[in-house]
Amino acid sequence: MTPAASHHPAAPERVGDPSRLARQLGFAGLVPFVAGAVLVWLLGSGYGDAQVGVTLALSGYAATVVAFLGGVHWGLAMRAGREEPAHLAWGVVPPLVATLGVIMPAYAGLVVLGAMLIACYLVDRRLYPAQSAGGWLTLRFRLTAVASLSCFLAAAGV
Repeated sequence: MTPAASHHPAAPERVGDPSRLARQLGFAGLVPFVAGAVLVWLLGSGYGDAQVGVTLALSGYAATVVAFLGGVHWGLAMRAGREEPAHLAWGVVPPLVATLGVIMPAYAGLVVLGAMLIACYLVDRRLYPAQSAGGWLTLRFRLTAVASLSCFLAAAGV
């Protein structure tokens, strides 16, 4: 095998299960979601500007995570070393939807972002196994459940 050929495997290597560090960082990444939802409810509408700031921060963070989830698919396509139309096409959808979620009023945008987190998970359930990344789905489910629920609860509290 030539050195160039070793960079483009015919089949993807097994990604494996998430490491302990990946799990810890993933769960740490839930802190802004949960804290944002709790603060929206604690502040209530009586704290107008403060609540607006919290919802903006939560929307921005959720949009960043959604965009990241789309980018993962470009990474999987690059790792495969061949054209992966499903990954490339899907990879641009989450950032586009995330942008819409951020510019919408918080009560609607947070619902869009929460729904997009779920949509990303459902697509990942279908596409990850073909990339030998199925071991990440349990962690993805847990992170998605908490993050999307936080977005929905915050939207209800606005």
